[in-house]
Amino acid sequence: MKTLSYTLISLFAVSLISCKKEGKTNESDKDSLTAKKDSVVIPEVHKEYYGVYTGDFAGMEKLVDDVDGSEYDENVYKRISIKINRITKDSVYGQSIVNGNQRPVRGIFNESSKSFILDEPGNDKTDGRFEVKLSGDSLTGKWNAFNKKAVKAPLKSLKLIKKEFVYNPNFMLDPESNLVDWNNPKDFVEKYTDSDGKTESYTTSKNRVASDAVFKLNASKQRLSEKDIKNLRKLDLEIIKNSVFARHGYSFKKETYRDFFEQTNWYIPVSNNVDNELSPMEKDNVALLNRFIKYAEDKYDSFGR
Repeated sequence: MKTLSYTLISLFAVSLISCKKEGKTNESDKDSLTAKKDSVVIPEVHKEYYGVYTGDFAGMEKLVDDVDGSEYDENVYKRISIKINRITKDSVYGQSIVNGNQRPVRGIFNESSKSFILDEPGNDKTDGRFEVKLSGDSLTGKWNAFNKKAVKAPLKSLKLIKKEFVYNPNFMLDPESNLVDWNNPKDFVEKYTDSDGKTESYTTSKNRVASDAVFKLNASKQRLSEKDIKNLRKLDLEIIKNSVFARHGYSFKKETYRDFFEQTNWYIPVSNNVDNELSPMEKDNVALLNRFIKYAEDKYDSFGR
């Protein structure tokens, strides 16, 4: 009888343990299901609209006349790129890139009107809202600054075309490019002698100008030597160096470089940092060019505008 009692007690204990184990397992399954539910990837839609849209970013700005100091309004054009990275039913994620400034954007897509409302974060004085409409491969619309007093043009228009960014080491400046740096004029004192033999001095403003070396040297394809670049102008060296970054889609902060590369049909600004994209040879060439830029001199000429 004792043996039977011990057997029944043992079976009861095993049953309790089994129930506890089953209870624990069920709880674990519940947590697992919850985790799976929390980690569900929200489906993406309209992937055909993903990509880079680049083009004109124009707004009326107040400028100052160099001659008499008077103010006037002028429509100023800049190049902007908007990258659409992800679209879901409720959200759009992307980036805006202009003047070397890359900002995340987030917003919504209206499927019926094929329009986007995209907001930059708002923690920078240049942030604002894009309201643009899609038509084929074009994005058109407007941008409104959040802080209208902090920017020169609080309202700007956009006319963008979808372009596929491709790195190509063969990309070069167009031979018809304007090689004058209009953004950094320098004053020089000139002397002249009149018909009476009297010498007088006057101040004239001159601009840097590059040579045709910028069409011949490609720092993305050939390993440069000191002999190749030792007699070049400073602006030549700067353009040859920055052509490397332009090919990788770098968005230049300096207007001088933007003006040069925006004359091409291949330059598409997509990032404010492409250092990791450079090949070992490109990095070596950039280092060499930087050494010579430090001590090089410029060629200045007078130009009418």
